[in-house]
Amino acid sequence: MSRTNSVYKDTYNSCLDFIKDLGPQSSLPPETSLAKKWGISRTTVRSVLEHLDEVEIISWQGREKKVLRRPRESDYFSLEETKSAGNRVETAFMEYVLGGDLAPGTILREAELVREFGISTSSVREFLIRFSRFGLIEKKPNRHWVLNGFTRDFAVELFDVREMFELRAFRAYCGNWPSGPATKAMMALEQEHLEILSTINDDYLKFPVLDEKFHRVFRGALSNRFVDDFYELISLIFHFHYRWKKTDERDRNEVAAREHLEVIQSLLANDTRAAQAALEHHLASARRTLMNSVSWD
Repeated sequence: MSRTNSVYKDTYNSCLDFIKDLGPQSSLPPETSLAKKWGISRTTVRSVLEHLDEVEIISWQGREKKVLRRPRESDYFSLEETKSAGNRVETAFMEYVLGGDLAPGTILREAELVREFGISTSSVREFLIRFSRFGLIEKKPNRHWVLNGFTRDFAVELFDVREMFELRAFRAYCGNWPSGPATKAMMALEQEHLEILSTINDDYLKFPVLDEKFHRVFRGALSNRFVDDFYELISLIFHFHYRWKKTDERDRNEVAAREHLEVIQSLLANDTRAAQAALEHHLASARRTLMNSVSWD
Protein backbone atom coordinates (compact mmCIF):
# COMPACT_ATOMS: atom_id res chain seq x y z
CA MET A 1 0.00 0.00 0.00
CA SER A 2 1.53 3.29 -1.12
CA ARG A 3 2.07 5.82 1.61
CA THR A 4 0.92 8.55 -0.73
CA ASN A 5 -2.52 6.92 -0.74
CA SER A 6 -5.22 8.94 1.08
CA VAL A 7 -6.87 5.76 2.42
CA TYR A 8 -3.58 4.72 3.99
CA LYS A 9 -3.04 8.15 5.56
CA ASP A 10 -6.58 8.37 6.89
CA THR A 11 -6.25 4.88 8.40
CA TYR A 12 -2.88 5.79 9.91
CA ASN A 13 -4.42 8.82 11.65
CA SER A 14 -7.33 6.70 12.90
CA CYS A 15 -4.88 4.15 14.28
CA LEU A 16 -2.98 6.91 16.09
CA ASP A 17 -6.23 8.00 17.74
CA PHE A 18 -6.93 4.39 18.71
CA ILE A 19 -3.44 4.03 20.21
CA LYS A 20 -3.81 7.30 22.11
CA ASP A 21 -6.94 5.93 23.78
CA LEU A 22 -5.27 2.61 24.61
CA GLY A 23 -2.17 4.14 26.19
CA PRO A 24 1.42 2.82 26.54
CA GLN A 25 2.03 -0.87 27.25
CA SER A 26 -1.36 -1.83 25.81
CA SER A 27 -1.62 -4.42 23.05
CA LEU A 28 -3.29 -3.87 19.68
CA PRO A 29 -5.86 -6.41 18.47
CA PRO A 30 -5.20 -8.75 15.50
CA GLU A 31 -4.91 -7.30 12.00
CA THR A 32 -8.22 -8.87 10.96
CA SER A 33 -9.99 -7.01 13.79
CA LEU A 34 -8.38 -3.72 12.81
CA ALA A 35 -9.29 -4.23 9.14
CA LYS A 36 -12.90 -4.87 10.13
CA LYS A 37 -12.92 -1.89 12.51
CA TRP A 38 -12.02 0.58 9.74
CA GLY A 39 -13.53 -1.28 6.76
CA ILE A 40 -10.22 -1.63 4.92
CA SER A 41 -7.96 -4.40 3.63
CA ARG A 42 -5.44 -6.30 5.76
CA THR A 43 -2.76 -5.07 3.34
CA THR A 44 -3.47 -1.48 4.37
CA VAL A 45 -3.49 -2.43 8.05
CA ARG A 46 -0.12 -4.19 7.74
CA SER A 47 1.37 -1.16 5.98
CA VAL A 48 0.14 1.11 8.78
CA LEU A 49 1.51 -1.21 11.47
CA GLU A 50 4.88 -1.42 9.71
CA HIS A 51 5.15 2.37 9.71
CA LEU A 52 4.13 2.59 13.38
CA ASP A 53 6.83 0.04 14.18
CA GLU A 54 9.42 2.00 12.16
CA VAL A 55 8.78 5.23 14.08
CA GLU A 56 8.68 3.32 17.37
CA ILE A 57 5.13 4.12 18.36
CA ILE A 58 4.53 0.39 18.66
CA SER A 59 6.72 -2.70 18.88
CA TRP A 60 5.57 -5.42 16.47
CA GLN A 61 7.01 -8.88 16.97
CA GLY A 62 5.05 -11.77 15.56
CA ARG A 63 1.47 -11.51 16.79
CA GLU A 64 2.41 -9.14 19.61
CA LYS A 65 1.85 -5.46 18.87
CA LYS A 66 2.59 -3.41 21.99
CA VAL A 67 2.14 0.36 22.33
CA LEU A 68 5.43 2.07 23.26
CA ARG A 69 4.33 5.70 23.48
CA ARG A 70 1.40 8.04 22.92
CA PRO A 71 1.27 9.69 19.48
CA ARG A 72 2.30 13.33 19.19
CA GLU A 73 0.64 15.93 16.95
CA SER A 74 3.64 15.75 14.60
CA ASP A 75 3.00 12.02 14.02
CA TYR A 76 -0.28 12.71 12.20
CA PHE A 77 -0.77 13.32 8.49
CA SER A 78 -2.38 16.70 7.81
CA LEU A 79 -6.05 16.94 6.85
CA GLU A 80 -5.07 18.00 3.33
CA GLU A 81 -2.98 14.85 2.90
CA THR A 82 -5.88 12.57 3.85
CA LYS A 83 -8.23 13.99 1.23
CA SER A 84 -9.08 11.89 -1.79
CA ALA A 85 -7.76 12.95 -5.18
CA GLY A 86 -11.24 14.22 -6.07
CA ASN A 87 -11.42 16.43 -2.99
CA ARG A 88 -7.87 17.66 -3.47
CA VAL A 89 -8.43 18.76 -7.06
CA GLU A 90 -11.64 20.56 -6.08
CA THR A 91 -9.84 22.47 -3.32
CA ALA A 92 -6.89 23.21 -5.59
CA PHE A 93 -9.15 24.45 -8.40
CA MET A 94 -11.06 26.79 -6.06
CA GLU A 95 -7.82 28.25 -4.73
CA TYR A 96 -6.43 28.57 -8.26
CA VAL A 97 -9.45 30.52 -9.48
CA LEU A 98 -9.94 32.64 -6.35
CA GLY A 99 -6.27 33.39 -5.79
CA GLY A 100 -5.33 34.07 -9.39
CA ASP A 101 -7.68 36.93 -10.27
CA LEU A 102 -8.81 34.97 -13.33
CA ALA A 103 -11.15 36.94 -15.56
CA PRO A 104 -14.02 35.50 -17.64
CA GLY A 105 -12.65 34.04 -20.84
CA THR A 106 -9.47 32.76 -19.20
CA ILE A 107 -8.18 29.63 -20.91
CA LEU A 108 -7.72 26.60 -18.63
CA ARG A 109 -5.30 23.99 -19.97
CA GLU A 110 -5.36 20.55 -18.41
CA ALA A 111 -1.57 20.13 -18.58
CA GLU A 112 -1.02 23.39 -16.69
CA LEU A 113 -3.56 22.41 -14.02
CA VAL A 114 -1.89 19.02 -13.60
CA ARG A 115 1.46 20.72 -12.99
CA GLU A 116 -0.10 23.34 -10.72
CA PHE A 117 -2.06 20.88 -8.56
CA GLY A 118 0.36 17.94 -8.57
CA ILE A 119 -2.58 15.62 -9.30
CA SER A 120 -3.07 13.12 -12.12
CA THR A 121 -4.43 14.14 -15.51
CA SER A 122 -7.41 11.81 -15.10
CA SER A 123 -8.37 13.40 -11.74
CA VAL A 124 -8.16 16.92 -13.19
CA ARG A 125 -10.13 15.97 -16.30
CA GLU A 126 -12.80 14.18 -14.29
CA PHE A 127 -13.29 17.25 -12.09
CA LEU A 128 -13.49 19.67 -15.04
CA ILE A 129 -16.08 17.49 -16.80
CA ARG A 130 -18.14 17.18 -13.63
CA PHE A 131 -17.94 20.90 -12.84
CA SER A 132 -18.74 21.96 -16.40
CA ARG A 133 -22.41 21.04 -15.94
CA PHE A 134 -22.84 24.29 -13.99
CA GLY A 135 -21.92 26.31 -17.07
CA LEU A 136 -19.12 28.27 -15.44
CA ILE A 137 -16.45 26.40 -17.36
CA GLU A 138 -16.81 25.09 -20.90
CA LYS A 139 -14.84 22.71 -23.08
CA LYS A 140 -14.25 24.02 -26.56
CA PRO A 141 -14.48 21.23 -29.18
CA ASN A 142 -11.07 19.57 -29.63
CA ARG A 143 -9.47 22.43 -27.72
CA HIS A 144 -9.00 23.82 -24.22
CA TRP A 145 -11.33 24.69 -21.36
CA VAL A 146 -12.58 28.26 -20.87
CA LEU A 147 -13.67 29.95 -17.63
CA ASN A 148 -17.03 31.63 -18.35
CA GLY A 149 -18.69 34.54 -16.56
CA PHE A 150 -22.13 34.46 -15.02
CA THR A 151 -25.13 36.75 -15.44
CA ARG A 152 -27.24 38.63 -12.91
CA ASP A 153 -30.20 36.34 -13.69
CA PHE A 154 -28.02 33.29 -13.09
CA ALA A 155 -27.00 34.68 -9.67
CA VAL A 156 -30.62 35.43 -8.69
CA GLU A 157 -31.74 31.90 -9.58
CA LEU A 158 -28.76 30.48 -7.72
CA PHE A 159 -29.54 32.43 -4.57
CA ASP A 160 -33.22 31.45 -4.67
CA VAL A 161 -32.19 27.78 -4.57
CA ARG A 162 -29.59 28.46 -1.90
CA GLU A 163 -32.19 30.02 0.41
CA MET A 164 -34.55 27.07 0.00
CA PHE A 165 -31.82 24.56 0.80
CA GLU A 166 -30.32 26.49 3.70
CA LEU A 167 -33.58 27.20 5.48
CA ARG A 168 -34.76 23.62 5.04
CA ALA A 169 -31.44 22.35 6.38
CA PHE A 170 -31.51 24.76 9.31
CA ARG A 171 -35.01 23.64 10.34
CA ALA A 172 -33.81 20.03 10.24
CA TYR A 173 -30.80 20.97 12.34
CA CYS A 174 -32.95 22.76 14.92
CA GLY A 175 -35.24 19.72 15.12
CA ASN A 176 -32.40 17.84 16.84
CA TRP A 177 -31.15 20.76 18.93
CA PRO A 178 -29.74 20.70 21.52
CA SER A 179 -27.50 17.68 21.82
CA GLY A 180 -24.13 17.26 23.50
CA PRO A 181 -21.99 16.95 20.35
CA ALA A 182 -23.92 19.70 18.52
CA THR A 183 -23.58 22.09 21.45
CA LYS A 184 -19.85 21.39 21.74
CA ALA A 185 -19.37 21.97 17.99
CA MET A 186 -21.39 25.20 18.13
CA MET A 187 -19.32 26.50 21.05
CA ALA A 188 -16.15 25.80 19.07
CA LEU A 189 -17.64 27.63 16.07
CA GLU A 190 -18.50 30.58 18.30
CA GLN A 191 -14.89 30.76 19.48
CA GLU A 192 -13.57 30.69 15.91
CA HIS A 193 -15.83 33.62 15.00
CA LEU A 194 -14.81 35.61 18.08
CA GLU A 195 -11.15 35.02 17.25
CA ILE A 196 -11.40 36.14 13.63
CA LEU A 197 -13.42 39.21 14.63
CA SER A 198 -10.74 40.15 17.16
CA THR A 199 -8.14 40.21 14.35
CA ILE A 200 -10.41 41.12 11.44
CA ASN A 201 -8.11 43.86 10.14
CA ASP A 202 -5.36 41.32 9.50
CA ASP A 203 -7.36 38.13 8.95
CA TYR A 204 -10.41 39.14 6.93
CA LEU A 205 -9.12 37.16 3.94
CA LYS A 206 -9.37 33.99 6.05
CA PHE A 207 -13.12 34.45 6.50
CA PRO A 208 -14.31 32.54 3.38
CA VAL A 209 -13.05 29.27 4.88
CA LEU A 210 -14.93 29.94 8.13
CA ASP A 211 -18.01 31.02 6.16
CA GLU A 212 -18.08 27.71 4.30
CA LYS A 213 -17.62 25.81 7.57
CA PHE A 214 -20.52 27.69 9.21
CA HIS A 215 -22.99 26.87 6.44
CA ARG A 216 -21.75 23.29 6.09
CA VAL A 217 -22.69 22.57 9.73
CA PHE A 218 -26.37 23.17 9.01
CA ARG A 219 -26.70 21.67 5.56
CA GLY A 220 -25.13 18.49 6.93
CA ALA A 221 -28.42 17.93 8.77
CA LEU A 222 -30.07 17.03 5.45
CA SER A 223 -27.56 14.36 4.38
CA ASN A 224 -28.72 15.03 0.83
CA ARG A 225 -26.39 14.29 -2.08
CA PHE A 226 -28.15 16.80 -4.34
CA VAL A 227 -27.68 19.58 -1.82
CA ASP A 228 -24.00 18.65 -1.44
CA ASP A 229 -23.64 18.68 -5.22
CA PHE A 230 -25.24 22.13 -5.47
CA TYR A 231 -22.81 23.53 -2.90
CA GLU A 232 -19.86 22.77 -5.14
CA LEU A 233 -21.15 25.69 -7.18
CA ILE A 234 -21.96 27.84 -4.15
CA SER A 235 -18.38 27.53 -2.90
CA LEU A 236 -17.11 29.04 -6.12
CA ILE A 237 -19.75 31.71 -6.79
CA PHE A 238 -20.00 33.37 -3.43
CA HIS A 239 -16.27 33.85 -3.05
CA PHE A 240 -15.52 34.66 -6.68
CA HIS A 241 -12.95 37.29 -5.73
CA TYR A 242 -12.00 38.29 -9.25
CA ARG A 243 -15.57 39.55 -9.84
CA TRP A 244 -15.97 41.29 -6.49
CA LYS A 245 -14.94 44.83 -5.65
CA LYS A 246 -11.95 44.72 -3.34
CA THR A 247 -12.49 48.03 -1.56
CA ASP A 248 -15.02 46.88 1.05
CA GLU A 249 -14.01 43.21 1.33
CA ARG A 250 -12.90 43.61 4.93
CA ASP A 251 -16.18 45.27 5.96
CA ARG A 252 -18.29 42.69 4.11
CA ASN A 253 -16.53 39.86 5.89
CA GLU A 254 -16.88 41.48 9.30
CA VAL A 255 -20.61 42.02 8.81
CA ALA A 256 -21.09 38.40 7.74
CA ALA A 257 -19.04 37.10 10.69
CA ARG A 258 -21.18 39.11 13.14
CA GLU A 259 -24.35 37.81 11.50
CA HIS A 260 -23.05 34.25 11.87
CA LEU A 261 -22.31 34.94 15.52
CA GLU A 262 -25.90 36.06 16.13
CA VAL A 263 -27.18 32.76 14.75
CA ILE A 264 -24.68 30.77 16.82
CA GLN A 265 -25.34 32.59 20.09
CA SER A 266 -29.11 32.34 19.65
CA LEU A 267 -28.73 28.58 19.30
CA LEU A 268 -26.51 28.39 22.36
CA ALA A 269 -29.24 30.31 24.24
CA ASN A 270 -31.68 27.58 23.02
CA ASP A 271 -33.73 30.18 21.14
CA THR A 272 -34.18 28.45 17.78
CA ARG A 273 -36.76 30.98 16.59
CA ALA A 274 -34.32 33.84 17.09
CA ALA A 275 -31.61 31.75 15.44
CA GLN A 276 -33.74 31.16 12.33
CA ALA A 277 -34.67 34.85 12.16
CA ALA A 278 -30.96 35.70 12.38
CA LEU A 279 -30.15 33.24 9.59
CA GLU A 280 -32.90 34.69 7.37
CA HIS A 281 -31.46 38.16 8.00
CA HIS A 282 -27.97 36.87 7.12
CA LEU A 283 -29.18 35.31 3.85
CA ALA A 284 -30.98 38.51 2.85
CA SER A 285 -27.83 40.48 3.63
CA ALA A 286 -25.70 38.02 1.62
CA ARG A 287 -28.04 38.41 -1.36
CA ARG A 288 -27.74 42.21 -1.27
CA THR A 289 -23.99 41.98 -0.88
CA LEU A 290 -23.66 39.71 -3.90
CA MET A 291 -25.85 41.85 -6.15
CA ASN A 292 -24.14 45.10 -5.08
CA SER A 293 -20.56 43.88 -5.07
CA VAL A 294 -20.23 41.87 -8.26
CA SER A 295 -19.03 43.54 -11.44
CA TRP A 296 -21.52 42.22 -13.98
CA ASP A 297 -20.69 41.65 -17.62
